[in-house]
Amino acid sequence: MNRTLGILFIIIALATFNKVHAQDYRLGLGIRLSNASPTLSNSFTAKYFVTDRSAVEGLVSFGTRFGVGGLIELYKPFASAPGLSWFYGCGAYVGFQDHDTYLGPTGIIGLDYKFNNIPLNLSVDWKPELDILPAINFIPDAFAVSVRFTLR
Repeated sequence: MNRTLGILFIIIALATFNKVHAQDYRLGLGIRLSNASPTLSNSFTAKYFVTDRSAVEGLVSFGTRFGVGGLIELYKPFASAPGLSWFYGCGAYVGFQDHDTYLGPTGIIGLDYKFNNIPLNLSVDWKPELDILPAINFIPDAFAVSVRFTLR
């Protein structure tokens, strides 16, 4: 948790001291690093902006379980910090481990920062999951940091 707060502080500091633009990219491809609790923990991530304020994100997890998931996300830029937005959304996932299948809905809330002069995007998020299969189980400790290479 302290590491997540430290990274959040760095992102806010960078947004305050660098001149950046909000969502000036259409596609971001990268890696999402998380703790091992959720099905969609450490993952490859692909984010595509459908509009300036809405995106779809796909995740392929290579953590303790193999999993795939999708999210729809809405973005709200900070007027005082260009390039920095907060976002929220929801989606679903399916995962496999041993002979069990994990399935359920997920939500997400976080901060997203796009650097102005380099094709790099950073985000910090909380993405709790609710396993419906194989048994009902809420996973609240799903914090992550994502780093993406961006394309226009």
